[in-house]
Amino acid sequence: MNRLFTVVNVLGKMISVFGLTMLIPLGLALWGNDGAQLVFEESILITLSSGLILWLVTRRYHRELQIKDGFLLVVLVWTVLPAFAMLPLLFYLSELNLSMAYFEAVSGLTATGGTVLSGLDNLPPSINLWRGEMVWLGGMGLIVLAVAILPLLGVGGRQLLNAEIPGPMKESKLTPRIAETAKGLWSIYASLTLICAVAYKWAGMDWFDAVMHAFTTLGLGGFSSHDASYGYWDSPLIESVAIIFMLIAGINFATHFLAWRAKSLISYRYDSEVGWYATIILFSCLGLAFYLWINNVFAEPLMALRYAAFNVVSVATTTGYSNADYSLWPMFAPLWMLFLSGFCTSSGSTGGGIKMIRARILYQQVYREIIAIMHPNAVIPAKIGRSVLANRVIFAVLVFLFIYSASIVLMALALTLSGLDAVTSFSAAVACINNLGPGLGGIGPATTYASLTDLQTWICSFAMLLGRLEFFTVLAIFVPAFWRK
Repeated sequence: MNRLFTVVNVLGKMISVFGLTMLIPLGLALWGNDGAQLVFEESILITLSSGLILWLVTRRYHRELQIKDGFLLVVLVWTVLPAFAMLPLLFYLSELNLSMAYFEAVSGLTATGGTVLSGLDNLPPSINLWRGEMVWLGGMGLIVLAVAILPLLGVGGRQLLNAEIPGPMKESKLTPRIAETAKGLWSIYASLTLICAVAYKWAGMDWFDAVMHAFTTLGLGGFSSHDASYGYWDSPLIESVAIIFMLIAGINFATHFLAWRAKSLISYRYDSEVGWYATIILFSCLGLAFYLWINNVFAEPLMALRYAAFNVVSVATTTGYSNADYSLWPMFAPLWMLFLSGFCTSSGSTGGGIKMIRARILYQQVYREIIAIMHPNAVIPAKIGRSVLANRVIFAVLVFLFIYSASIVLMALALTLSGLDAVTSFSAAVACINNLGPGLGGIGPATTYASLTDLQTWICSFAMLLGRLEFFTVLAIFVPAFWRK
């Protein structure tokens, strides 16, 4: 029980800090007098009060976090913070019920980008900015942000970072101190966001849309302030800016940090994921463009390339933007893009799925097994770059793939059992677990998740959290051994 109180003590501090992030949309609401001032004031008051009460009640249990505490805190943060993040939406939008508002907040903070909202063009700018800010905060990970702040509050961060950073290469250290690592990652993240916003403004967006979409582009979340998403501008230049920064955000931010620190691009050359990532996306863009052209979806090859490139990059990086309703294309195209969302992005990026590094390890293991069948005595080490992979890493990736596949099947079955059609159920399971956002069928890029029942919405919310925390973090707390001393 003392462990729980210790975790709740830190959670209270984090809730209070999270409440302060609502000051940004509140400032916009006050400056623009857009009618949402009161809902942000109430939300900030409730969030700060709740955090302070939790901290005060449990302050005598303050101590350094242990490994198990870190896992429990991560799960609590990602399930509790959406309950506060949804407050401005719940208070302002009378058509939202609890399940819909929580879904929207989870979708934002997990950088999924699926929405239950329509009429986005008519929402107050501060509400849309808050949606974008949620994606931005969740993109790199609220826990990574916290480990740069919590040392100031007397709480260590190594256990939190290990539980949060995606991918099997969690132990790589960029700087000697974990707080410095987190600050370095966020500095790169914030700098790229600023550059992206300026690029959007140069390409033709107004400043509000430029900032809003810079948040969701670097966060790979896909929330937009327009129902038509990027179809609203119908601008190849704006789409090109989006493609560039989505591709950047799909690369490990540790690699960006190392490149910045070394003032050299050599880090990208030695990153074991970048080459595969770029090659697969490039050939997918060219291949689908050709496929759409020969199937007469687009009359001109360049037009086919424009729409194929934007939507392939958007879906493959699990962003979820669209400039066309690709669910109307021949079925192979959206299915291939949905497949790409499962593995394309790099570990340490803001994307979802199993990550490119795990896909490479699985490929290595398949090759080893084929060679072993033909040459039983051959010794074929699995290698990533120059590093030989330990068997425990390979076994962990195989287990991860099993849990990932089983989760998609179980979520799809649960949604089908609840009354959803098979195509929508399967694509919703894939889209939510991969933190992609739009799927196919009833939740395609031209529609929203608003048609789902409350039960289906809760299932999708859980799937998004499960995918964002990469399964093990969530499943660990349900193992009886986790609670033993």
